[in-house]
Amino acid sequence: MRIGVFDSGFGGLTIYRSIHARLPRYDFVYLGDNARTPYGQRSFEAVHKFTREAVRFLFARDCALVIIACNTSSAKALRTIQQQLLPGAFPDRRVLGIIRPSIEAVARLEKQKRVALWATPGTVLSQSYALELAKLRSDLRLIQVACPLLVPLIENGELSGNGLEYFLRKYWEHTVDQSRQVDTLLLACTHYPLILESIRAVVPSDVRILVQGEIVAPSLEDYLKRHPEIESRLTRGGASEFLTTDRTDAFERLAALFLGHPVASERVEL
Repeated sequence: MRIGVFDSGFGGLTIYRSIHARLPRYDFVYLGDNARTPYGQRSFEAVHKFTREAVRFLFARDCALVIIACNTSSAKALRTIQQQLLPGAFPDRRVLGIIRPSIEAVARLEKQKRVALWATPGTVLSQSYALELAKLRSDLRLIQVACPLLVPLIENGELSGNGLEYFLRKYWEHTVDQSRQVDTLLLACTHYPLILESIRAVVPSDVRILVQGEIVAPSLEDYLKRHPEIESRLTRGGASEFLTTDRTDAFERLAALFLGHPVASERVEL
């Protein structure tokens, strides 16, 4: 039984990378629904359908636990899958997202009062982060900024340079227009760690930057410690399998960019 990591495309590879670095002994399956990406502009019904299909597929590939490493799927589909799909069809399996651990990390910040979030338009429109944060820290103000051009730039290999810097400065200006007292920036898109150095160069040094992979990996490790009924079923061969719903050559090219090393992938149908 393996740990499945699902994303609509490539961004979830940064979550996989962080989890694998922290828990290398386990076996993993990464699935990217590259044929239907991006999910951000799709309806709740479409995202739920696609995510449910991916979860069922990964369960069929012997995954005891699936991490939805996609902010859009976590926002639009996770809760319904947990409440409606698992109890009847897969009571011994688990599906986790990345929004809740991210918000829990923000809520643990003691001195911070104004937190900014950078994400895709779909994640911002879902209001999922604001709703979750309100449950834990009503005193924290959350400033949400949609950054629609960052993902296309990243996937075209624009990880630095004047063009990227222009848009980063533009999004930071949008952020401080809402509040000049931002003390924390949460990168709520799994693509953004690839341009962390460029973001750090634009955002003032006294602003703390939170990266989701660095949050989700220790959160999963803690979850497995607290749930031995899941952890004990996981195999420990240290192997990883990479699956895509689109062309393998395109997947492998960008996967190497995200992971820093080449991978072999398999094309699958959901």
